[in-house]
Amino acid sequence: MENENNQYSKQNFPDTCNMDSLNIEYKNGYALVQIDNGKVNAVNTVLATELRDTFLDFENDKKVGGVVLVGRPHCFSAGLDIMMMATGGVDKTVEFWKIFIEALQAMARFSKPFICGITGFAPAAGTTIALCADYRIMGKGEKHVIGLNEFKMSLVIPGIMADIYAYHMGEKAAWEAVQNAQLFNAEDAIKVGLVNEAVEVEEVIERSEARMQKMLKILPATYINSKATMRKGLLQAVDNDIEAMTKDLRRHMEDPMTKKLFEAFLAKLKK
Repeated sequence: MENENNQYSKQNFPDTCNMDSLNIEYKNGYALVQIDNGKVNAVNTVLATELRDTFLDFENDKKVGGVVLVGRPHCFSAGLDIMMMATGGVDKTVEFWKIFIEALQAMARFSKPFICGITGFAPAAGTTIALCADYRIMGKGEKHVIGLNEFKMSLVIPGIMADIYAYHMGEKAAWEAVQNAQLFNAEDAIKVGLVNEAVEVEEVIERSEARMQKMLKILPATYINSKATMRKGLLQAVDNDIEAMTKDLRRHMEDPMTKKLFEAFLAKLKK
């Protein structure tokens, strides 16, 4: 049942809006945003751009009181589009990182209720996107995992992603998990502070929307002010100099060892 006490109205909303990588359904006072970007919802420039622009637009849209972000059943996001990074060249990869960092900042700074329904596997960049939300509900399943596993491919973890991860897990525990390229299922993710609830996959979206309807009962000003006060650490974690971060990433991408890594990745795919 829609929340009859929320502060918003669906009047003048379109029912849906389909973008290249996002499907948006407007509900009574909030937007249900589903990632729909290829077979595994890989994070590429298109998805990063649309996430950034969507959250910036909704921040200033008085008709949207909050956002529920979900994936498809059994797939939230498989993380970075490694093929894009391996074949796109340094300039395009650095441009992607700039946009993705801006997207993470826009999601973490989003002042209204933001619920993430993790509908399936969500490693690496998928994890970082989810951790920008206020509350995370994850689907149970052997292959439904979350965590930063970049060390498995000797990939650098950008500072903003590392800081977001450490904000939720604590720096010591996060560093240990990163070293082991450790991934967590839904139940274990609750124990380490990465998600709030674990439910059956079929229930993720319904539970996420129920949580949103509960949050919309709170006066908007009360929620916004309290969120800003209670999440100072996360806001500090994303308040980084984008130019400095992209310079570091460029140096990494131009490193001969990184180039060999991607060459080996492409060779393995061809076989």
